Amino acid sequence: MTHTTPSSTPTPRYARVLSIAGSDSGGGAGIQADLKTFSALGCYGMTAITAITAQNTLGVRAIHGVPPEILQAQIDAVVEDIGVDAVKIGMLHAPEVVHVVADAIRRHRLPHVVLDPVMVATSGDRLTTAETVQALVGELFPLAELVTPNLDEAALLLGHPIEGTAALDDAARGLLALGARAALLKGGHLPGNEVVDVLAQADGSLSHLRSERIATHNGHGTGCTLSSAIAAHLALGLPLVQAVARARSYILGAIQAGAAVRTGHGHGPLNHGYAPVAQVVL
Repeated sequence: MTHTTPSSTPTPRYARVLSIAGSDSGGGAGIQADLKTFSALGCYGMTAITAITAQNTLGVRAIHGVPPEILQAQIDAVVEDIGVDAVKIGMLHAPEVVHVVADAIRRHRLPHVVLDPVMVATSGDRLTTAETVQALVGELFPLAELVTPNLDEAALLLGHPIEGTAALDDAARGLLALGARAALLKGGHLPGNEVVDVLAQADGSLSHLRSERIATHNGHGTGCTLSSAIAAHLALGLPLVQAVARARSYILGAIQAGAAVRTGHGHGPLNHGYAPVAQVVL
């Protein structure tokens, strides 16, 4: 009897990235920005929606939270069929939502989790409760490969303002002390012609990423896009430092390409599709 052995050639698939975040009806931020970013960088994007918002370039009109059991069902459905190579987490509006996401990460052993702790609106208004922040730090910081707060969010997490570029290093180390395995502290809200971001890692290393500030009113969704781009590059197999650098280059290009474009009457979106990459097959 002749026996045949199955082929050892792996079945080709796309790099798969899951966004767990809120929906932006205006298309500039949230899961809409995430999906555009994943596609632009050659990845296959999927979503688990935490909340539905009615918003445009002028602001948010209404928010409707998705029930935790529906959020869990979305994550389970995607993971159990398609699979996940990296995860981007955005707006989580309540402690029970944080619990669902943390449980899913543990149960499914989801890799390469990038947490963008969306807690403060561009206007400066808080978008979450103290209980949610506590749950976020206690449950998700240890599970995330990287957290990516802006200055306002970092100040809320650390309990004090971050004043000036000289304070960035200590603030980034402070985020690690809260339990983060690595932190990218974004310094874009500081004044000046140069933007400095600091990547702090558990081994004590600090990386400073610098770029010239781009003049634009179209910055809506910048944080969502950066964290999604990092997750995409991690899904494609890049190490963290390189993934952050590549993601930062992508977002600078997206900002520049959309700087003069008018979309709506307020703060418009980036040009996510300025240099699309063909879908990558692994």
